[in-house]
Amino acid sequence: MAGVLEHRRKYLRMLRQFTLEKGFFTVTEFQQAAKIPRSTAQDWVNRLVIEGCVIVREGKRGRNAATYASISAVPQSTCRRIFTTLEDNQIEIFHDCLSGACAAYCGFHHLLAGGAISKIERDGTLLRERAAIGVRETNVGLPPLPAVAVNGIECDGEFIVQHIRCIGGPAYSLSDMMARAEGVCRIEISRASPTIEGKVWTRALRHITIGIDDTDSKDGGATFALALALLAHLSAIRGVLPIAHHVAMLNPSIYGKTAGNSASIIEIGAEPDQYSRVVERAIKFVAGESLSPEWGLAIRAGFTIPDGLREYGWLARSTVVTRPVAEAVAERFNAQLYGGNGVIGALGAVALSGLPNEILLDPGKTR
Repeated sequence: MAGVLEHRRKYLRMLRQFTLEKGFFTVTEFQQAAKIPRSTAQDWVNRLVIEGCVIVREGKRGRNAATYASISAVPQSTCRRIFTTLEDNQIEIFHDCLSGACAAYCGFHHLLAGGAISKIERDGTLLRERAAIGVRETNVGLPPLPAVAVNGIECDGEFIVQHIRCIGGPAYSLSDMMARAEGVCRIEISRASPTIEGKVWTRALRHITIGIDDTDSKDGGATFALALALLAHLSAIRGVLPIAHHVAMLNPSIYGKTAGNSASIIEIGAEPDQYSRVVERAIKFVAGESLSPEWGLAIRAGFTIPDGLREYGWLARSTVVTRPVAEAVAERFNAQLYGGNGVIGALGAVALSGLPNEILLDPGKTR
């Protein structure tokens, strides 16, 4: 089911682009662009015609192929990605929207409703929410009531299931848009007028945080640029979804720094069986692209930061930390270190992950 939804999203985007550029498309053009057998391309076009997403612009005439058009340039979904990561009984829900306003709307109403959501952050178009497995009933309706709520979260084998109740615009999103978002595997809808309730299945991904430091040199390079390239590189792995990139300032007085002594943090969600592949690719990529032999990586699974690990992050801002100390902390908190002395700062970045940007970017903040 997940594969069918992903192909549908991909093909609809392709056909809409054809329509916007030329006004129409043929099955042959679609087949060649999608790199699929002609019979498969024709089956998809027929199916989308039946669904009402595509119209026959002109039927086949002699040697002239039939032409088709996507019926609307309006986005089929404002929900670009919806996915979840799991740590013990805690869940992080990620909803990447086409519009920052839509992300803000959902975040506001989820917070107003309460329900299963305990923490909400927004970074541009990405809405990031923390929840626990369980059910908490909410009251949804017209103003002043919230328009949408996450009533509950359950774990169904390798899937996380969100129980959503909504009305109005959010109800349209749930019934007509969310199924098209990358990461959504299945949706079930039930109508209980005037609200709509639904269950949304996403995979229970493993949350991976990676700290990167000391990849530049006096002659050039920048750790933040390499970190962004690494995030894109890892996101090309099947079953891996990018979450975020942040910069963390460390001790500005450290000897041997190339500039202000900043390290980078990237976060991804990965299917559990891809963890070792992520680690292997990260090491190979950074080793090959770094301009410094002292490059360092710190890799840790999970999104919660224990107090002892956070303390290491504060130390990396205020003192000179030695590698043996970093190695001992990494072993205690299940982080893996790779590379040269850059692992000291890389682990500091992981230890500071999850803090607001105004703290991450201010090296004077030491608690």
